[in-house]
Amino acid sequence: MEDYLVKALAHNGFVRAYAVQATNTVAEAQRRHDTWHTSSAALGRTLVGGLLLGATVKGDDKLTIRIQGDGPAKGIVVDANGKGEVKGYIQNPHLSLPLNEAGKIDVRGAVGTQGMFSVTKDLGLKEPFSGQTPIVSGEIAEDFTYYLAISEQIPSAVGLSVLVNTDDSIKTAGGFMIQIMPGADEETIAQIEEQLKKTPRISTLLDEGLTPEEILKGLLGTEELNILEKLTVQFKCDCSKEKFGEAIIALGADEIQAMIDEDHGAEAVCSFCNNKYEYSEDELTALKEEALGGN
Repeated sequence: MEDYLVKALAHNGFVRAYAVQATNTVAEAQRRHDTWHTSSAALGRTLVGGLLLGATVKGDDKLTIRIQGDGPAKGIVVDANGKGEVKGYIQNPHLSLPLNEAGKIDVRGAVGTQGMFSVTKDLGLKEPFSGQTPIVSGEIAEDFTYYLAISEQIPSAVGLSVLVNTDDSIKTAGGFMIQIMPGADEETIAQIEEQLKKTPRISTLLDEGLTPEEILKGLLGTEELNILEKLTVQFKCDCSKEKFGEAIIALGADEIQAMIDEDHGAEAVCSFCNNKYEYSEDELTALKEEALGGN
């Protein structure tokens, strides 16, 4: 199944709902960063959450999610936009912790239970919007839910799920976000809460072949779903040799000359996608000239 996200309204417009199939997207991140199973689940859940939050902003608008906990994962950073593009990395990609008491991947053990969850949105305004909340769970979905309730004042339910194969590859990945709009009646809220309790993990439903649309109908307990948009999603990084060249120029002529003298070249590695860019002595000399020209 292709990776895509569905935006919908239900219950007479009082419920806004999103669901995403993101198996290939998370698999691409796993492949690029060579993440082991606990790191794969932690990064994968954050990528899925990034896609869901990204679906709430307009096309070129961007947001950055940072999870900085006290666990061995150290930190997770994910960038997403309104076009269904996401990228991200985990500072410790090689984590394979023992399963937790429930027999599941121990994401909480990787992330930790102390630290901060922050979201910065660049909406094309003079100043970006930034909000942060304490980590309340370390399981990540609950941390998204808490952030939305406290920082954005939106009562929400978020589910993020990644199934990892024994060889560390990704079996399935996906998630949902349900938001209650002002004016929703108590009966509707109670019905959705009951459905959420009964619903299996999203990755399990995706593994069984259910589509995001079918998952939302089950979560919301209704066949009447007003689909607003269906959006293709993917792992995509916008790094380039030119962008890293600009960063090298910003270091200044002396620093560039030191690279030439000591290393006879340079290599830049993108944190988000692990692409590598090589710069020869001649290329560094040209960048040094640009740095001098800018002074």
